[in-house]
Amino acid sequence: MSFQVKEPVLVIGLGGAGSKLANQAKDALNSDCLVISNDSKDCLSNSDSIHISTDSIINPSVQLIRGSAYKKSEYIKSKISQYSTVVLMSNLAGKAGAAIAPVISEICKDTDKGLITFAIMPFKYEKEKIFNSGISLKRVREDSQCTIVLDNDSLLESNPDLTPKTCYSIANSAIMHVVKSLEATEIESKTNILTTSKDGQDMEESLRDSLKMLYENAPPNTIKSSILYVAGGENIPVGVINSIKNISNGITNQSSSQINMSSSDESKVVMLSSVQTMTKFDNYDPLAMIPKEQTLDWDTPDCSIDCKLDLYQLE
Repeated sequence: MSFQVKEPVLVIGLGGAGSKLANQAKDALNSDCLVISNDSKDCLSNSDSIHISTDSIINPSVQLIRGSAYKKSEYIKSKISQYSTVVLMSNLAGKAGAAIAPVISEICKDTDKGLITFAIMPFKYEKEKIFNSGISLKRVREDSQCTIVLDNDSLLESNPDLTPKTCYSIANSAIMHVVKSLEATEIESKTNILTTSKDGQDMEESLRDSLKMLYENAPPNTIKSSILYVAGGENIPVGVINSIKNISNGITNQSSSQINMSSSDESKVVMLSSVQTMTKFDNYDPLAMIPKEQTLDWDTPDCSIDCKLDLYQLE
């Protein structure tokens, strides 16, 4: 079953990376935009914004930011209420994204809004971020009708010569390829892996890099279908496009893959693959193997608040 985008649409960006993507996406979708962050600098854009205050705490934890976001939940709910579809942009490697994404997804589910979430996962060397990103992704996937995941680590694994800054740029470009096609392309509901390659390659090399990135995230036998976004497709020989399509057909459980060609100065392949499981990201949370129905505290994500209690020392 494919995800249906219904108007009116609201794009929500979380934190610095999410706000930049959201401001690009609102122009592509001709929609409204809402930025939510605990950093007041992210809220200086022309878009509507909500600042999540952590009061005097300069370096708040993910759990504290999440607790502070829950204090604004009714206000966030009122902002979302007039829209049918929410497009959530979240970098789960960042504190704001990992903290606030489950809060937004929970609100959307409770208010019966169509939710498509774009989630960016951290590099492997960012060990302190992996656990929180895994927990957030698990909850967002439960609440979203469609979740699109791009893994920075597998992009760097396929292209070890890239700098983190270049990886961010490539990831953002791949996400925007999907966003621009939302109104015209049928995307599978539930979980999708977004993969791409670095610039300056021929089309078949670009596809191979996308496939390598995909297999870093999910076993080949779990891939159900794929959509190929061919940038600069009008300048590519038909024989090359047909070869790319045949290769992609060979790795999915369906007999055909969709091809979406767009005009661009660059020539590359961006691949969106629907998967049945996400073993790599499930392992980010060691407790993920415990079924939800056997978890006592599943309903509310881990969060903390500053209660400002006057506790006297007892001697």
